[in-house]
Amino acid sequence: MALREALSRELPAAAALRRELHALPRVSGQEEPTLKRVLDALPEGAVEHVAGTGAVLRIGGAGPSVGMRGELDALPIAEQTGVPWASVNGAMHACGHDVHLAAVLALAAAVAATGACEAQARATHVLAPLLVVLQPREETFPSGALDVVSSGVLGRHRVHAMIGAHVQPVLAGGTIACAPGPVNASADEFRVTVRGAEGHAAYPHLTRDPVLAMAQVIVAAQQLVSRVADPMVPTVVTFGTVNAGSTPNAVPGEAVARGTLRTMSRKWRERLHERFAQVVEDTARAYGCVAEVEILPGEPILVNDRALAVRAGERLREQGWTVDDELRSCGADDFARYGEVAPSLMMFVGVDTAAGLHSPGFLPDDDAVGAVAEALLAGYLAASPPAVGGSPPGPADISGASGTPGVSGMSGGSGAGRRAPEAGGVSSSDRRTSRAAGPFEG
Repeated sequence: MALREALSRELPAAAALRRELHALPRVSGQEEPTLKRVLDALPEGAVEHVAGTGAVLRIGGAGPSVGMRGELDALPIAEQTGVPWASVNGAMHACGHDVHLAAVLALAAAVAATGACEAQARATHVLAPLLVVLQPREETFPSGALDVVSSGVLGRHRVHAMIGAHVQPVLAGGTIACAPGPVNASADEFRVTVRGAEGHAAYPHLTRDPVLAMAQVIVAAQQLVSRVADPMVPTVVTFGTVNAGSTPNAVPGEAVARGTLRTMSRKWRERLHERFAQVVEDTARAYGCVAEVEILPGEPILVNDRALAVRAGERLREQGWTVDDELRSCGADDFARYGEVAPSLMMFVGVDTAAGLHSPGFLPDDDAVGAVAEALLAGYLAASPPAVGGSPPGPADISGASGTPGVSGMSGGSGAGRRAPEAGGVSSSDRRTSRAAGPFEG
């Protein structure tokens, strides 16, 4: 088709831009130079700045649009790839955002070049207008996606579907994962403070040792995964940092640990918080200490719309790609925020790299730009009105509920510009109280 041919013509320029972006990365909150360069390379369109250092650009006429995300930020990692176009500023595109941005640009240029969007103004429409979402701060919390959603820009542009794609080295090159349903976990941070009674290390019987209590807390909390969570529901309890004391010959008065709680069940997410607090408090008490648990809710579960996933997968297979419809992980992505206000689809694109994501040696080759662009094209086509089987949805069809229905059956809601609470969600940073829980529910 003309659009795919136009996309192929755009790929060499997109690959060159990818190297340019890779060489000059900017960390979260400092993406202005990256944003300017990408906007300069994109085709002409209506630009609206959002989320501080982000922007959206619309290609096409009036009516409901399809949103497509590209992440602007890099990580504070010193690159060790050794290529001539490696970053030397202490930041690095170690999560593939340079590839994603280049792929989004290639598809946007192809859509503009073919004039496909303008056809919607005529009786024989072909594709929906495209809203390029250049999102800042994907790598930090609070996330850029949350700010984009809260700005109301998706509602103003009547976005009826959001499409994204991410490189994934656990998949072989030539494979694209396009699974329906939950594909990434919710991710919440916790801080545990255990307080005891300090004293001389030679007289432990005169102290209440928070280090020993914390060690037992860490072990006991793992039983939430093996003995409390339903084995069929992915659950992660990870302690990432533990800090206590300043000298080897004294028992400190306090130990502090931080970590993450993750799951793919909305109902279990809230109860996991409660049971975690209960285990921590009761274990610390058993060792004569007192524990305080703070939980900061992070990204929600990333749920792929079933209709979008099926249609995109079919198109990818038609083009000769191997489609994986089972890949899921307890990683997290703030793209999940878009799924709270509109049907969304996140695909994972296989890349053959020796190093993994967030590694100083991570470097997909330039062919990854084309692979990501092909995935985005499949998602764009799947979300365009002809694939839905009817007229484009109106403003009232943009769902504001967290459990978004299929594209062909979207219901009215609060509008894409307003954040809807996740079902079974939790409030902002809160102090959890212990409560005995019964059998696992959902």
